[in-house]
Amino acid sequence: MGGRTWRAYLSVAARAGAAAVNARDRIGKGPWYNVHGDRIAMDLDDLHGDTLESARRGNLISRSNALTEQGTQVPGDAAHAVYHDVLTGSRSDGRAFQGSVDHTCHNWTYGGPDGAPQVGHWDRDSKYFGLSWNSAHAAPGCSVDRLALSGGKGLLYCFAADKAPD
Repeated sequence: MGGRTWRAYLSVAARAGAAAVNARDRIGKGPWYNVHGDRIAMDLDDLHGDTLESARRGNLISRSNALTEQGTQVPGDAAHAVYHDVLTGSRSDGRAFQGSVDHTCHNWTYGGPDGAPQVGHWDRDSKYFGLSWNSAHAAPGCSVDRLALSGGKGLLYCFAADKAPD
């Protein structure tokens, strides 16, 4: 899927005079498809459930179609969902958190044991992990070892921010 501009779905907090960056503002306007061509969401409204109708409908990020860049499913299942946390630093509307709590591991520059990065769940359709795709909970730290405690491995969502070449 080359020839595209890819962006990680990560929010960045406002710091030292710099404005916050919202994950939803980095990824283009849609539509988005997984590596197999399955539609994930038509637009930002569809992706984030910005209206009552779109929230009821929901986007299509789920265990069956949240694939790696190689087109394989992320390892894990309901009994062994060791990799279900995806770093986002975002609220459910795709915007950065405000306030003094660090939800972004020092704006994605810190990998130590402290911090509380916000994560979502790619396997949200599981009966065990039916939470938000982009804002399920805070992880217990920023290091790989601490992320693993809640089912993380430093995974990211990536979206093509531009249209596919013709």
